[in-house]
Order: sequence, then structure tokens, then C-alpha cells
Amino acid sequence: GSLLLTAIFTGLVVWVVGLAVPVTASYIICAVIAAPALINLGVPDFAAHMFIFYYAVLSEVSPPTALSPFAAAAICKGNPYKTTLQTWKYVAPAILVPFMFVLDKSGVSLLLMGSTTALAQADWSQIAWISFTAVMGVICLAGGLQGWFIEKTNIFERVVMVASGVALAYPANEADLLGFAGFGIVLLTQALRNRRLRRISP
Repeated sequence: GSLLLTAIFTGLVVWVVGLAVPVTASYIICAVIAAPALINLGVPDFAAHMFIFYYAVLSEVSPPTALSPFAAAAICKGNPYKTTLQTWKYVAPAILVPFMFVLDKSGVSLLLMGSTTALAQADWSQIAWISFTAVMGVICLAGGLQGWFIEKTNIFERVVMVASGVALAYPANEADLLGFAGFGIVLLTQALRNRRLRRISP
């Protein structure tokens, strides 16, 4: 009965299936075996299918097969494993995006689904807010995983940014407050350190 666990296991199922079959086949298979579980827990059908399709696409860059990075490495004569790891660092923030439109009904606004009349009557302020928190969550995760924000981040800042990104990805006001608080702390510490370094440097 836990939507969070169901979404996590659905993502894992799609990822595993995607190791062996192309994106389209992975989506079709998982739409049959996994989508009903999400729909039964109250997720709109189009959101459930988008969740599955999104993860089916991500399976192309997911270890251990990672077909796209391996193909790119072969073209540029690079190390396929290093290319995959670098790709994974860039793609990792995107892994949380599907959870934003599955875990809470308000998050479905990110998909902008419905008729013209429904979209005209939609709460655009809510759509704008959720879109903003989604973007900020991706920024925090990218900064934490890449190890760079205004300048190079330390371990504490990276942990705080990753935690803030996860919090902002969860569509709840309390989580958003925690995420923005963590982002503000890192922004402040980075700005102060950057100003201090500028004063020291000739």
C-alpha cells in the first residue's frame, strides 16, 4: 500500500528489463506488469505510463549495459567505463524527476495533461511552483553530485545539496522548506568563501 515503495520498485523493474531489451519493448512490457500497481494506488494512468516510459529511456544510460555511453565511447575512442560513469553523474539528477509527478497529485501538473478547457482552468500558480521546485531540485542534485556550485564544494556542502535536491523532488510543502533551507545554507557558505578568497587573492 506504499506509493513510494511501489514507485521505487517499479523504477527498478523498468531498469532491469531495460538491460536486455530496447526502450519501446521495455515500456510495453513494464506498462503491462507495473503500471496497474501505480494506477491502483491512485496515480493517474497517463502519469503512471509516463513514469514507466521515462525510466525505460533512462535505462539506455544506466549501468551495467549503458548502450548509449558505450556507443559514444566507441565513436570517440574513449574508455567506455569512464564514459558511463561520467554520463551517470550527469543523468543521476533526472532519476528523481518522475517521482515528482507520481508521489503527489499536485505533481501531475508537471505533465500539463488534459484538454484545452482543463488546461485553461488549471491552477497555473501551482504548476509554476512545482516546476520551480523541480528545477531547483535538479540544480541541487547536480551541484552535489558534480561537486561544484559557485565554486568547488566540500563534503558537507555536497551532502546538504544532495539531501536538499531529494527534499525538493518530493512534492510536499514541508520537504520544500527543508530543501530551500539546505540550498540557502550552501549558497551562503559558498558566497562567503568566494568573497574571502577574492579578498586574499592579489
